[in-house]
Amino acid sequence: MIRHLTAIWKFRHFLHALVRLDLRLRYRRSVLGIGWSLLNPIAMTVVFTVVFSNLLGDDATDYAPYLLAGMAIWGFLKESAVQGSRALIAGESYIRQCPLPYAIYPLRVVLGQAIHFFIALLVVLALVLVLKRTTAPLEVLWAVVPGILLALVAAWAVATIFAFTNVYFQDTQHLLEVGSQILFYLTPIIYKRNVLDRKHLSWVLDLNPVNLFLDLIRAPLLTGEPPPADLFLTAGVFTVALVGLAAGTTAWLQKKVIFHL
Repeated sequence: MIRHLTAIWKFRHFLHALVRLDLRLRYRRSVLGIGWSLLNPIAMTVVFTVVFSNLLGDDATDYAPYLLAGMAIWGFLKESAVQGSRALIAGESYIRQCPLPYAIYPLRVVLGQAIHFFIALLVVLALVLVLKRTTAPLEVLWAVVPGILLALVAAWAVATIFAFTNVYFQDTQHLLEVGSQILFYLTPIIYKRNVLDRKHLSWVLDLNPVNLFLDLIRAPLLTGEPPPADLFLTAGVFTVALVGLAAGTTAWLQKKVIFHL
């Protein structure tokens, strides 16, 4: 693991160039540029707020930041997994020419998605400050940082696992897209946890790993209170397990994957 991280640091300038290239190609000749990445979650937030805030009995000023924060976190994790599953296939030309660490290609995807993620979180913070007229979230921004770092590492690990899986089984990306649609409605993004608690279905959320990162990142931004220590511990253990699985997958398949690209 240390050897892989050292190698990635050695080629950090190449990684930086890849991320910049992805952004440049994605927003080339675009008027709004990177602003397009915010258009979908903001549009969805407006629509869902109009439709569901009254239906769920929530005030729009509370529901809109809650929803936008959930959409931002969900979008980052989902796109990191789905787009990350194609990381090795998309980087085939580099893989055949340069002996770079394989983990650099999923990291390329995750860092690109992280830029949009950070911008979305800034919008959420601004929305909270304006709608709720409180500066409490600014006082606990330090508590958001560990959750974001854990989400980044977990997303990188998941992207790495699925990138190798997709080389051998190229329906992986399509299965992830279908699975993410199902998981979206099993995650408290457009509704709050108490909706399932009233139906005695809270165990669904307890088994949902995405909910860990939602609670770690969204709660401080909305409530101005740091998450409990046991939540950090649970998310940390889960992330370490993902990293171990990603490292094991890489060590097992990195010498064989070139023959399947």
